[in-house]
Amino acid sequence: MRALIQRVTHAEVRVAEETVGAIDHGLLALIGVEPDDTAERSDRLLHKLLNYRIFGDDDGRMNRSVCDVEGGLLLVSQFTLVADTSRGMRPGFSRAAPPEVGEHWFNHLVEQARARWAHVATGRFGAEMQISLTNDGPVTFLLET
Repeated sequence: MRALIQRVTHAEVRVAEETVGAIDHGLLALIGVEPDDTAERSDRLLHKLLNYRIFGDDDGRMNRSVCDVEGGLLLVSQFTLVADTSRGMRPGFSRAAPPEVGEHWFNHLVEQARARWAHVATGRFGAEMQISLTNDGPVTFLLET
């Protein structure tokens, strides 16, 4: 399971002209699910998402987590995140979980996140989504489990 995380001052997901998820200060996490992902990997990723220290402390050092700053967490499924781009000029998607597996583990991650943190929003699995964001920093990291 992979997450491309971005520290944001605002992020919003729209589907068919409707906002389905939005946060202000916090993390936008694009989530890629692989065929061999498990509950353990999902839970490890969630632990990283909630505790990864990429927000500034009083000295401006990255020492605070999204929980420390009481930020939002916007989770968006993105199968292209696990694409094979090592050859040719077209991505391959054999590394991505089939849709039913991806949806299962994405939903597991969302349920666990909502059980642990009050400020969770999501996109819509499998939908054509438009995401707008203001990256703060810019700060972007790729997390893997």
